[in-house]
Amino acid sequence: MKKKFVTILSLFLYIMAIKAQDNCSTYYPMAEGTSYTYNLYNKKNKLEGTTAYTVTNVNNNGSNTSATMKMRFEDAKGKNAFESDYTMTCTGDGIKIDFKSLFPSQMQQQYEAMNLEMDITGTDIEIPNTLSIGQELADANINVNMSMGGMNMKIEVNTTDRTVVGEESVTAPAGTFDCFVISANTSSKMMMANHEMSDKIWLSKGVGIVKQETYSKNGKLESRMELETLSK
Repeated sequence: MKKKFVTILSLFLYIMAIKAQDNCSTYYPMAEGTSYTYNLYNKKNKLEGTTAYTVTNVNNNGSNTSATMKMRFEDAKGKNAFESDYTMTCTGDGIKIDFKSLFPSQMQQQYEAMNLEMDITGTDIEIPNTLSIGQELADANINVNMSMGGMNMKIEVNTTDRTVVGEESVTAPAGTFDCFVISANTSSKMMMANHEMSDKIWLSKGVGIVKQETYSKNGKLESRMELETLSK
């Protein structure tokens, strides 16, 4: 479950950062009521769960646009693992998401109910409106420190080496799309467990993420995420 949480959290770094209103971002045109569904599969091609996103609020404030995204993750049995709301800001240059929003609010509330003290720090993630092959994108990270009764736990996820590596046409259940391909490396630390992964993301104009593959340190496929449905 810890590894699955880290995987989902790293996916959020991409998914949530590229959702924006039509007049604000090239990627993921947004209007209230827009919804996206992604299926997550493990290395054995078995369904691990489904993540649904819904635009619940979009506000224009001068040159900036802020939006609230409601996220709900269910496991393969249809049980709600966790849900959260995410806040982001869009300018004419692209999308910026507050790193604090990446930690599921439901999980945060559960920890707080257990009298856990939490400190969340990190770097906002950005996706520019203009992408080109060879372009390097800024790193992103989130750090969560928790303590209770002298016991400390730390969660750290760093996404580095984000690079636009090509253009491809890719097919998912939601359709076939022309995409930019972005590669990135993700390292995570959670309690005594350390993980290093690499990601390959297919990103389409006007659609957003169509597909994402996550590989282990030795290059073996660990998980796959695909766009199942898109409703504008």
